[in-house]
Amino acid sequence: MRTGRSKLGFYALLFVVYAVGMAIYVRYTSLNNVPAAYQGTPADPAVFFTPAELSDSQSINAVRNWIFFLSGPWEWLIYGIILLTGLGRTMKNGLERTGWPIYVRFPLYVLAVDAIAFVLYFPLRVFSFTMSSHYGITTQPVLSWLRDKAVDFSVGYVTMLAVSAAAFWILSRGGRWWLKLWLLSIPFTVFMMFIQPVVIDPLYNKFTRLSDPQLEQKILALADKADIPADRVYEVHMSDKTNTMNAYVNGVGSSLRIVLWDTTLQNLDERAILLIMGHEMGHYVMHHLEWSVVGSVVSSFFVLWIGGMLYSWIVRTRGAGFGIKGIADMNALPLILLLMSVLSFVSLPVSNAISRNAEASADDYGYELIGSSEGAVKMYQQMAVASLSDVNPPLLVRLFRDDHPTDMDRILKAERFAESKGE
Repeated sequence: MRTGRSKLGFYALLFVVYAVGMAIYVRYTSLNNVPAAYQGTPADPAVFFTPAELSDSQSINAVRNWIFFLSGPWEWLIYGIILLTGLGRTMKNGLERTGWPIYVRFPLYVLAVDAIAFVLYFPLRVFSFTMSSHYGITTQPVLSWLRDKAVDFSVGYVTMLAVSAAAFWILSRGGRWWLKLWLLSIPFTVFMMFIQPVVIDPLYNKFTRLSDPQLEQKILALADKADIPADRVYEVHMSDKTNTMNAYVNGVGSSLRIVLWDTTLQNLDERAILLIMGHEMGHYVMHHLEWSVVGSVVSSFFVLWIGGMLYSWIVRTRGAGFGIKGIADMNALPLILLLMSVLSFVSLPVSNAISRNAEASADDYGYELIGSSEGAVKMYQQMAVASLSDVNPPLLVRLFRDDHPTDMDRILKAERFAESKGE
């Protein structure tokens, strides 16, 4: 136990050093400027941000990026605390002494691990919410925000319990358990993507049919032009939570939805909204949602394969020190969550690059569908100002955080398209 705590102290010190290093990095790279060749052009934030907005953007993006780069290691440290202090073993032994059956003890153990991780991670969430509120990006009342966090915890626990119960059952049967887990994950991934828009999303926000019937008809006419069998467009009420603007497509099959935030409807003109809809229709036409499922399935194969080898090796060589008696011991849950979190973080540059390519393709499709990029530059500028975004983020942010092209790239592309059409 003493050795475990000394290791935890070392990892905590390492985390502090990392946090300081990242604070320095984001402080001096989140400057929200563009290369000299684009200064003074519509892609330059100094052109469309006020001096105060530009200053706020630099400050909040440094904080955003710092929080992002801390979030992964912070989570790893939490699971390290559960493992290295023997807390996980203590909880498992305490449950075993009750004499309760495994189908009672296991959900309680999962709940305890999930609750500890949620509570210890909560300060980072509070800090992020406070900063967004301070800069006027988040408008959500505290009680409403706390309700959303409670929903997060509830949905996360139910999902974790279902996944971990299936995982440990398969682990208990040995063999190529990681391959069996991967095969089981395929229908689960599709199922989760199917229920997301119709079951999970409505837990957080109110969805209605688009409030502007004339605009909906124009959007549906655009969908018909793209050979998309759409019969409605959804509006999600976000104005009581944020000043930012967005639209998205999610779901698969009959649960597929095209959704506009009400903040988008309130702040952008019709031309910009149709451009956004053209972009979202591009995702549908180019089967990006289906490819997203394929990508999730392929990535989970490699995560489970590599993670499975690491997991078996750690349990074999270090498991006794953590109080893990075998690969199917429920006390190994924090170790599994740690490995999945690390591998997911490491894989972000690849998944983000694929996502950026898909988003760029959807931009191209939207311009071609409408036959014009008129209004796109102003739209990207408005959205950047509303979210105080960094139009040209630093390298590590682009690699690990950005799953969309930068605002600078999108503005320049819109201008090039306009030039090609003689607009």
